[in-house]
Amino acid sequence: MSKPLADRIALVTGASRGIGAALALELAKAGAHIVAVARTVGGLEELDDKIKAAGGNSTLVPVDMKDSDGIARLALALNERYGKLDVLVGNAGILLTPSPLGHIEPKDWDNVIAVNFTANWQLIRTMDALLQRSDAGRAVFITSAVAYMARPYFGAYAASKAALDAMVRTYASECESTKVRVNLFTPPQTRTRMMRTAFPGIDHDGLTSAEEVVKAIVPLCLPDFTENGKFYDFRTGKLQSFRPPA
Repeated sequence: MSKPLADRIALVTGASRGIGAALALELAKAGAHIVAVARTVGGLEELDDKIKAAGGNSTLVPVDMKDSDGIARLALALNERYGKLDVLVGNAGILLTPSPLGHIEPKDWDNVIAVNFTANWQLIRTMDALLQRSDAGRAVFITSAVAYMARPYFGAYAASKAALDAMVRTYASECESTKVRVNLFTPPQTRTRMMRTAFPGIDHDGLTSAEEVVKAIVPLCLPDFTENGKFYDFRTGKLQSFRPPA
């Protein structure tokens, strides 16, 4: 049985747990060599075991997304080893404990913006040339419905994701005449550690599993997916070119 991502290189950030780990495994099952990026070495090693058990292979990159020089070094290493990048998934993100905007400490605000927004700009800045060398480069960035809902006490996270949306749409426009396709993916409330932090009082067993969510992300990473500059909303199962009202 042919695999749609055979002989392709896929970089996934935040790959040690949650959506990132589930997506890395699913992309590996589709044939991609996974470049798994995360801070947690133990989580990366667990992922590597699962990928190997599924018949895939991976390169583990323990780096903090705020380490801009580390991301740049990774791009240089990928260029030397592969000369290209076929799939880039900007998934890594952090969420503060819900708090009024006036109560957020500056260092916490800066941390959220650095991981959720600036790190993805650094990925674009350093990985774009590699994506352009692919015959069908695909970039997907994980956003959130919170970006446009103005939900109280989620100001830092919402601001970081709204900024991400604007940047990714701009990047998509810049790639319009190239072979690179760039899109955003909005997951539902998912059974992850981040969700437990944000909503400790809800029934997490009833939430969508990460494994189910990533089945909708994989098609956006395939060479035959040609949409560009769109949002994919898991809840509706539709691609859209603008944010709907909350």
